[in-house]
Amino acid sequence: MPDLPIVVVGMPGPVVDADLVVGGRRHLEGRPGRHLVIGGDLAPVLDAIAAEVGRVCVLASGDPGFFGIVRALADRFGPEALDVRPAVSSVALAFARLGLPWDDAVVVSAHGRPLRAAARRAAAAPKAAVLTSPDSPPEALGKELLVLGARHGRAVVCTRLGTDAETVADVDLAGLAAGTWDPLSVVVLLDAEPVATRPALAWGLPEADFDHREGMITKAEVRAVALGKLDLPPAGVLWDVGTGSGSVAVECARLSPGLRVIAVDRDGERARRNAVRHGVRVEVVEGDAPGVLAALPDPDRVFVGGGGLDVLDAVLARLTLGGRVVATFAALDRAAAAFTRLGHLVQVGVSRAMVLPDGGVRLAAENPVFVAWGPDE
Repeated sequence: MPDLPIVVVGMPGPVVDADLVVGGRRHLEGRPGRHLVIGGDLAPVLDAIAAEVGRVCVLASGDPGFFGIVRALADRFGPEALDVRPAVSSVALAFARLGLPWDDAVVVSAHGRPLRAAARRAAAAPKAAVLTSPDSPPEALGKELLVLGARHGRAVVCTRLGTDAETVADVDLAGLAAGTWDPLSVVVLLDAEPVATRPALAWGLPEADFDHREGMITKAEVRAVALGKLDLPPAGVLWDVGTGSGSVAVECARLSPGLRVIAVDRDGERARRNAVRHGVRVEVVEGDAPGVLAALPDPDRVFVGGGGLDVLDAVLARLTLGGRVVATFAALDRAAAAFTRLGHLVQVGVSRAMVLPDGGVRLAAENPVFVAWGPDE
């Protein structure tokens, strides 16, 4: 074990006298003594620190306890073994350069974490900061945000903050995706204007609220069950395959305005009209599934309202990790086959009240519909 405590210095900050100095290559340049460069894999670095018999100083950017090396050091040696001396974090500097507060910002890191997960969290926030990395540079983040349909009107790439090489570049998402940026940056994302919020938490809207053809629409009660099973996330990509009137796509866009909703059908005109009617953003793609799905971004959620089991199989092959599919069927044999693929199945039977000629009331049964959903994670 090294002499304790292990001193962890946020840069720029005064480096203490030590027998072994550990840090990124840029932090160690020009420094005398024994050095150990931190690479992508921390395990060898932690082993070398554990084997050191002298004093150890670890250098890190900004605040090393903010998405930094303090977590790994504390897990290995214990918090009591550390003397952490933070500097101003790169995120704080980024917002300071913009003259903006950041107590209401979502901060995520793409260092050693899936880029899609970081982008999904950022896409759902009106104000966000993303710490990028060599494996997930700013341009990759921009491309992912465009796929997710993020609404940010402004992206600011902040690089090498606090140094003589500092740059702050103000672009939009398209410019972010098209550029070539220093991978070790902070990307600040800002909405052009606040996203409109829904007036009320209501779903399963009446069929009369949609333009549809001869009853060719997912019935309100079935739609309500399907929407609940979809477990809509705040951001990501949703497909409505066989959308018809687009009623499910429209309701998804109303309930989760941060989602990128894509409605697929041979004829998308009714879906377009209903999206305009309800004031929501739905992208309509015309074509036959499953073939037309190849050009679409991988989905986090899918509603399959039309098509055979080949469509369901194609959807499952493209579903992101942790995603969910909900499919409706009128035929029991197809529903049973979907159950073997998805893991869950219910029958939704609805009877609606009707007034008799004498003023009495009777219940008229609708055709039962089977709702399948899954898979479990």
